Amino acid sequence: MPTNDKAPERAIPLLAVGHACVDVYQGAVTALVPFFVAERAYTYAAASGIVLAASLLSSVAQPLFGALTDRRPLPWLLPVATLLGGLGIALSGLGDSYALTLAFVAVSGLGVAAYHPESARVARKAGRGSHTAMSWFSVGGNVGFALAPLLVSAVVATGGLRWTPLLVVPAVVGGALCLPALRAVGVARPTAGAGAGAGPAGANDVRSFLRLSVAVVCRSVVFIGLSTFITFYARERTGGGTTAGTAALFVLYAGGAVGTVLGGRLAERWDRVTVVRRSYLLSALAVAGIVYVPGPAFFLFVALASAGLYVPFSLHVTLGQDYLPSRVGTASGVTLGLAVSVGGVVSPLLGAAADATSLRTALVPLIVLPVVSWLAIRTLPEPAVPRSAPAPTPVRR
Repeated sequence: MPTNDKAPERAIPLLAVGHACVDVYQGAVTALVPFFVAERAYTYAAASGIVLAASLLSSVAQPLFGALTDRRPLPWLLPVATLLGGLGIALSGLGDSYALTLAFVAVSGLGVAAYHPESARVARKAGRGSHTAMSWFSVGGNVGFALAPLLVSAVVATGGLRWTPLLVVPAVVGGALCLPALRAVGVARPTAGAGAGAGPAGANDVRSFLRLSVAVVCRSVVFIGLSTFITFYARERTGGGTTAGTAALFVLYAGGAVGTVLGGRLAERWDRVTVVRRSYLLSALAVAGIVYVPGPAFFLFVALASAGLYVPFSLHVTLGQDYLPSRVGTASGVTLGLAVSVGGVVSPLLGAAADATSLRTALVPLIVLPVVSWLAIRTLPEPAVPRSAPAPTPVRR
């Protein structure tokens, strides 16, 4: 199905909102942790095991789904995966079985894993390779993260964990939005060989992609570690209660939306590698502020860390796609999907360290990881990939 010149303007906002409806369930996992601790008396290690359940399956499955979509476009995955992600979280609060809770959260993680590689391929096609278009698509996920603690608090704080079935509503909305988005891009009935997305395929730079992946993994550990424990740590550093914890989690997620849009804008002015490199230095300083600075300034450092960690977010995606132009789905599964899940694999280690020592001690290693990311990408080349159409600012809001 051919697309017209207006397809990106119509599709990117729809894809961004759909992305928000999916990633609200990634944010919901960490937002639910304090409620599981309060109602079921879980330890830090047990609570972080819930994050692990969502992350482990998702981390393994996303590159596999990416490889699958490289072979053949699977646009039907977008609505199906959205509904699966919502269903798992909706059922996670029912019953008192820890094993069953882990299973439902894992189902949600599988839905998230199935969504990201194909959605990134579709977004690349809709945006014609534009950094700004990809940043708007990515910011949808950031908004979903940011809204998750507010949504979870509104529902679960009112009726307890047994009200989690109400959390399926975003999945229904997101699944419905996928259909007009796919029609606008022209992938509702894909033709054979369309899996590579927009732009001509060139030589794969596997070495650069692997170095980029190291930075992605380190960034994920920092972000998921903060998002898992920031609600508890905010209470310690600010002397506030549950409200302070929820506010800190919201700032962490909302700052990501600002950082993602800023990253796309900056990349249109300077090269992506330079922007990513500098953002990681900012992140290291900001995470140090979170760990060591008490009082209201704590929230300022949370916002700076969030922006610093999210400026590279959409740029990781386009860099990965340009380093592996013939494996866009695989690149997307690692840089977009893995970036927001693999950190959950490490969170139980942080939880165990917090139980054995203190939460502050457990968070100290997170200061070092942005520096590791900086070292990994410090000398990466900026890929020069011909784009199908110049579209520096294809989306206006």
